[in-house]
Amino acid sequence: QVQLVESGGGLVQPGGSLRLSCVASGTISSVYDMGWHRQAPGKQRELVAVISSGGSTNYADSVKGRFTISRDNAKNTVYLQMSSLKPEDTAVYYCYAVVKRGVLVSGEWGQGTQVTVSS
Repeated sequence: QVQLVESGGGLVQPGGSLRLSCVASGTISSVYDMGWHRQAPGKQRELVAVISSGGSTNYADSVKGRFTISRDNAKNTVYLQMSSLKPEDTAVYYCYAVVKRGVLVSGEWGQGTQVTVSS
């Protein structure tokens, strides 16, 4: 069984910063891509950022230049540093990881953490 646990969400004023963390735990052989998605009320879940095990990154256009994704492979942890936050960044942020357990490869999701940007 694999668990992804996010932390670091909360309430922040426009222009502020937050750092999200997500730890993957369980019987894991390897962790491939890790990333963050978000879902705002009434909207579909969307990709925010993704990082490969080798460190290659990709970002949604809406967050480029403001958000930075990174990871610590030794700790199976992915981070999302969010700066210059805007009210439209308000959403539940979900961690995602592609993990290998034995011969099985699967996509796993965290439970989500709320980020609210408001004055």
